[in-house]
Amino acid sequence: MLFRLRHLVLAFLLLPATSLMAAEVLVYKTPTCGCCTAWIDHLKTHGFDVKSVDLRDLTKIKQQHGVTRELASCHTALIDGYVIEGHVPATDIKRLLQERPPVAGLAVPGMPMGSPGMEGPVSEPYAVVSFEKSGRTAVFSRH
Repeated sequence: MLFRLRHLVLAFLLLPATSLMAAEVLVYKTPTCGCCTAWIDHLKTHGFDVKSVDLRDLTKIKQQHGVTRELASCHTALIDGYVIEGHVPATDIKRLLQERPPVAGLAVPGMPMGSPGMEGPVSEPYAVVSFEKSGRTAVFSRH
């Protein structure tokens, strides 16, 4: 009986961590974007299940999900009710899913060098911003 109780407690403790990975990431990208593919690889390395859809024009997808021109990057992803725009690090997505703030999603505007999928010889500081459907933004993290 004690053995079963230990297993139940262990399963309960592990539940939040495994539930974070239960949601699939759906990435909308253009067919020729190499940095989008590199970002998808970054997510997979961090345990995410990722599916991608290639589109020639992402404008409609971005508009449907409240991604403004100021927030835009080269790909738009959806996970568990949130929008992820651009090269957001997997650690920030995990934090978003754990904390579940009342925001539409996270964005890394533009394509900053050194962000996941944009690695290279040069790195620049960048911010991950949360955004609401109202257009309000706030810094979620800095890298």
